[in-house]
Amino acid sequence: MSAPKKVFGIILAGGEGKRLMPLTADRAKPAVPFGGQYRLIDFAISNLINSGLRQIVVLTQYKSHSLDRHISQTWRMSALLDSYVASVPAQQRLGKRWFSGSADAILQSMNLINDEKPDIVVVIGADHVYRMDFRQMLDAHIASGAKATVAGIRQPLALASQFGVIDADAETGRIKQFLEKPTDIAGLEDSPHEVLASMGNYIFDADALIAAVEADGESPTSGHDMGGDIVPYFVDRGEAGYYDMKQNEVPGSSPRDRSYWRDVGTIDSFFDAHRDLISTLPIFNLYNMEWPIHSQAVNSPPAKFVRDSVGRIGNAIDSIVSLGSVLSGTHLERSVVGPWALAGGGSTITDSVVFDHVRLGQGARVHRAILDKNVVLADGATVGVDRERDLARGFTVTESGITVVGKGVFIER
Repeated sequence: MSAPKKVFGIILAGGEGKRLMPLTADRAKPAVPFGGQYRLIDFAISNLINSGLRQIVVLTQYKSHSLDRHISQTWRMSALLDSYVASVPAQQRLGKRWFSGSADAILQSMNLINDEKPDIVVVIGADHVYRMDFRQMLDAHIASGAKATVAGIRQPLALASQFGVIDADAETGRIKQFLEKPTDIAGLEDSPHEVLASMGNYIFDADALIAAVEADGESPTSGHDMGGDIVPYFVDRGEAGYYDMKQNEVPGSSPRDRSYWRDVGTIDSFFDAHRDLISTLPIFNLYNMEWPIHSQAVNSPPAKFVRDSVGRIGNAIDSIVSLGSVLSGTHLERSVVGPWALAGGGSTITDSVVFDHVRLGQGARVHRAILDKNVVLADGATVGVDRERDLARGFTVTESGITVVGKGVFIER
């Protein structure tokens, strides 16, 4: 019997997340809260841990303090078994410069691979919401003989221009072309109305990855991007395979949330991903204990729902409320509320996402809004009710009508 392959995990977490502003004004995108008590990075790490990987590094760069703190406080593994999740900041090992792309991030962190000497390297993004058993993709990669394997998720043909698209050869299992945001492409042979979009998850033979990023680092014309440059490098050599997420069987998944994957790179997609959590039969089920999404254990009392000072009874419909929150006579509907939120008598929260330590005064109203940490609404104040007023107050309002209030803002009536 051959010895098992040694697998090393790299999570790329250095992006700015400009399209999520103001939520990324002073934090890295993977550190943005999600689903009440989680951070976006928790989905990537949970998937790797649940898949049996025990040596994982997170490459950070942009405003990474809260991300580094979350990883160090939450993801503590057994050193006895040489297991770890380590946050690794940009170190300028190749000169006085920061990462110029995701491939350059790996090139500048080559010491991590050299120290561990793995046979295979799993490289994934840090800010997608999904479940995936990477063991199955690893088995497929090894069996295929490919030097690189790209995970693909089926998406509607009409959305092809939003993704990197895999032009797959079903007979050989290889990638014929890797197309960046194509506007004219045929659908899949077995599903003409769908394309295979790259998930930003890759598996490489370690020696092949090292050779690829080193060659890429010497190219003056490269964008030093994993999807834009490294994958095409392997495609051109006939060494790039693909893995259809449709094959992936995650324990505990249901037909409704099987193969769920959401890129939460914009305010609208971030908002929509929260909507996917709250229905009776959710599109993405946080309560799958066979494949749990781990996060920091919040030392907090349970959420509490009470009458307000004049005896008004609130209600909560199709919503998630996190630990430590107290809602007094509040009408809560189709919303996600983070830890330690306080809502006063007669307040209303509908179709919204509220981060931790938000406070609503009596009679305050929030509708179709995202409120960052420590936002305070005075008695009778509103957000998301009057678009023009929200714009005049300097809040971000998307074309679809979602109002976003940055961290620590006090909102007067």
